[in-house]
Amino acid sequence: MRLTMRWFGPSDKVKLEYIKQIPGMKGIVSAIYDVAVGEVWPKEKILALKNNIERHGLTLDVIESVPVHEDIKLGKPTRDRYIENYKQTLRHLAECGIDTVCYNFMPVFDWTRSQLDFKLEDGSEALIYEEDVISRTNPLSGELELPGWDTSYENESLKGVLQAYKKISEEDLWDHLTYFVQAIMPVADEVGIKMAIHPDDPPWSIFGLPRIVTNKANLERLLSLYDSPNHGITMCSGSLGANEANDLPEMIRHFGGQGRIHFAHARNIKRTGPRSFQESAHLSEAGSVNMVAMLKAYHDIGFTGPLRPDHGRMIWGEKGRPGYGLYDRALGATYLNGIWEAVSS
Repeated sequence: MRLTMRWFGPSDKVKLEYIKQIPGMKGIVSAIYDVAVGEVWPKEKILALKNNIERHGLTLDVIESVPVHEDIKLGKPTRDRYIENYKQTLRHLAECGIDTVCYNFMPVFDWTRSQLDFKLEDGSEALIYEEDVISRTNPLSGELELPGWDTSYENESLKGVLQAYKKISEEDLWDHLTYFVQAIMPVADEVGIKMAIHPDDPPWSIFGLPRIVTNKANLERLLSLYDSPNHGITMCSGSLGANEANDLPEMIRHFGGQGRIHFAHARNIKRTGPRSFQESAHLSEAGSVNMVAMLKAYHDIGFTGPLRPDHGRMIWGEKGRPGYGLYDRALGATYLNGIWEAVSS
């Protein structure tokens, strides 16, 4: 595996020079954040990002994410324009030497949590998801403002988008995902980009919206939509691990054996109910995910792709983007390195 770290650009409080100091750190996972969702990413912006990262002795290994416009997910007539823009962005990325793109197909809301600063027993702060809180929350109330939420509806009301989704079933969403995948993958194949869809987080419906990238069967269905080794997945232990029925090591061996895992998120969560969880330290005993078993599965399939520590706690008084502080993610990276060295010995 190739150890990487998420970085949110020059405005990120976690500086590239700090990331470089993490033992074993090789690459950066980032994106262009100042282009409206659905518009083409200018080549010069991609090059500027890449060059900045390389000046710090790191490489830009993964783009996470090129957002999918809501009109594509809704299957609106305008989707074709946004798909053409998406294709052009992929061409620009390839011209800049980028070969892996992470994306998701979650309607309206990206990763969702009920609280960003929950106090754990050790005094650290973590992201948590409590089903009873989410179930009684009106997404139009403004009570939840999360950094992972998509903004592709910024030019129309959230109320209107949610209303439009009332007509969209899971099968409709599958149809729209099929249309998108079959449209972009020929370009991805042409330019040599591996497309890695991220599972839904959490892996079940929220606010009555359909979610379909949630388990092994659905990932199988996804991969059947287009026959190409470039059509693959981001294996996220935190997202899929929220559902106890998802056997992560088995899924890694299954999909990795097919060469379809292009990117990996290694994150631990502690399940606190059937549909509730707290994010935890990466250490296996801190949560519900056996990180050693998971890393051994990656080793057994000969995984050489990018892997990053995912959301971390806020520890030692650090303030910043929830889930994306330096200290706990650096601890997680070091822990993952240790496991990898052990299973490789």
